[in-house]
Amino acid sequence: MTIAEQAKKIYETRLKAELELSHHGQFVAIEPISQQYFVGKRSVEAALAAKRAFPERKSLTMRIGYDATFHIGAYSS
Repeated sequence: MTIAEQAKKIYETRLKAELELSHHGQFVAIEPISQQYFVGKRSVEAALAAKRAFPERKSLTMRIGYDATFHIGAYSS
């Protein structure tokens, strides 16, 4: 299982319900080995907190309550 798959599983099974109520729209970085997570108002805040805690490990950063972390493109009406 990849790091992303592990982190998404942790999010879905342990964190989703709590974080979507209290931190909707913010970002979470999940380090899957320790299962620790770090919340920030910006993606870089969450990612850097995970990197400081576990400098040799990779984590997954995702937007709480959304299917995609970032939206790229333009809107036209």
